[in-house]
Amino acid sequence: MEIEISQAEYRDLDQLADLLAELFTLENDFCPDREKQLHGLRLILDNPALGRLFVLRDQDRVAGMANLLITVSTAEGCRVAVLEDVIIGNEYRGKGLGRRLVEHVLAWAKTDGMTRITLLADRDNKTALGFYRKLGFEYSQMVVLRRRLISLSSL
Repeated sequence: MEIEISQAEYRDLDQLADLLAELFTLENDFCPDREKQLHGLRLILDNPALGRLFVLRDQDRVAGMANLLITVSTAEGCRVAVLEDVIIGNEYRGKGLGRRLVEHVLAWAKTDGMTRITLLADRDNKTALGFYRKLGFEYSQMVVLRRRLISLSSL
């Protein structure tokens, strides 16, 4: 097994959608919808200013992914990022690949001049929360609120 980390390519879309289906089955707030996931992935690939999709590659197989969305923080006075969709395929878990992937993303963001990365995780996913704490993420005093603006079925 020779794992490399790179940015995703269009040829990876189906495998990325498969990983997102696995992730959204585990998360309480989201449900898998392949067409929506493919649409979102294409938006990111088509618009690098929005973010980057990073993949763990085992030859032609995508073993894991992370989605880094780029925004601006007026508090920081510069670009910052939101880390989403971190998932390692089931057969690749427990090998330190998640840590390797997230550390790569953190280094890329720092090199690109970002000063902060925020992430969201299910509050009852103790494994994920512990994983992120070990990587230096800290709890914030902020609370996530959400309001749907349009029906997603209209996309």
